[in-house]
Amino acid sequence: MANREFLLSELLTNTSTPPVMEARRWIDEGKLNPALSLMNLSQAAPIKAPPQELIDDIKNSLNSISSHTYGSVLGLNELRTEVSKKWTATYNAGIHPNEVAITSGCNQAFCTAISIIAKPGDKIILPVPWYFNHKMWLDIKGIEVLPLPCTENLEPDINQLQELVDQDTKALVLVTPNNPTGKEYSEEVLTKCAQFVKENSLFLIVDETYKDFRSEKGAPHNLFKISDWRDWYIHLYSFSKSYRLTGHRVGLMISSSRYLAHAEKFLDTVSICPNPIGQKAALFGLQKLDKFLSDERDKILERQVTLLENFVDIKNWQIISSGAYFAYLRYEASNSAQKVVEKMLLEASTLILPGTMFGPKEDLNLQKTFRVAFANIENSEIIEFCNRLRQIDWK
Repeated sequence: MANREFLLSELLTNTSTPPVMEARRWIDEGKLNPALSLMNLSQAAPIKAPPQELIDDIKNSLNSISSHTYGSVLGLNELRTEVSKKWTATYNAGIHPNEVAITSGCNQAFCTAISIIAKPGDKIILPVPWYFNHKMWLDIKGIEVLPLPCTENLEPDINQLQELVDQDTKALVLVTPNNPTGKEYSEEVLTKCAQFVKENSLFLIVDETYKDFRSEKGAPHNLFKISDWRDWYIHLYSFSKSYRLTGHRVGLMISSSRYLAHAEKFLDTVSICPNPIGQKAALFGLQKLDKFLSDERDKILERQVTLLENFVDIKNWQIISSGAYFAYLRYEASNSAQKVVEKMLLEASTLILPGTMFGPKEDLNLQKTFRVAFANIENSEIIEFCNRLRQIDWK
């Protein structure tokens, strides 16, 4: 026993490195153009503080003992109730507070949903390109990922779904507006996905972290209006982007109260309760910051227009999708995605993420794609980004 080797979990060691952290190391280890300041477009996180009125409310909440003690595992009752009211109004469907669970960010909401419905050896369908943290959690859990190709307009290819399903397949996961592509899935696609999962006894998990920044106002879909949604539908959301609360880690899951009874077991073991200060901030946002959120949406939509208008005459480059926080670019040349990223850092001091971080390693199409998080920079910086890209020698 004295010579016994200390072995780590193969599931964890075989899981990919967090892409954003890896990208930050590229900055630390790589060479930048000293004539240009770093333009970091790798992460979709607000870089500004919350609005002053929200900061003031957070300060006030510090005086309450409830801001510093354990709370309900599934979240503050006041916040769950407010979510049920807001979502009922938005989606024109009845959602009860006991069908809402507050989580420590939307990533934890996803981890919770998967822990409820799947076990090691099961299979989950992810459209390609996928959100990398979803893939990481499934790898950590020993759950097989079934890649679903997307159509040319970057919506899930519904015609290929049936080929992926067997007795071990448990769910289809969608992100809309999409990360990394920014694509807003049509109501028709979402409805067909709902019909498919119902016919095949699967769950449908839809991550709507960026729903507040859609190009169209109103309900993103009618899934909550389907009479038996509680049997198969799980909705995820994050307050992080909407109210600039990324560090406070507040998200949510809406599902059947039967499933949330099991969610409570998972959440009690990993966090006990969500951050009470963050929850109170989210509650304030829902009750008081409609105008702020509407203005934020308008700014991001304007930035998207600025990007589309200025992304011209850039050799071998094109925008193949954009929306919410992201633009998804395609580069038509022989350079690998990694080489392109390195060249952009070296010559333009600009960091974007390669598409290879968002799908299977063997998918050669991802070698030509890149994610740009444009929502957190001003219009002038978007123009500067386009100019930097245009001035690089892409021979």
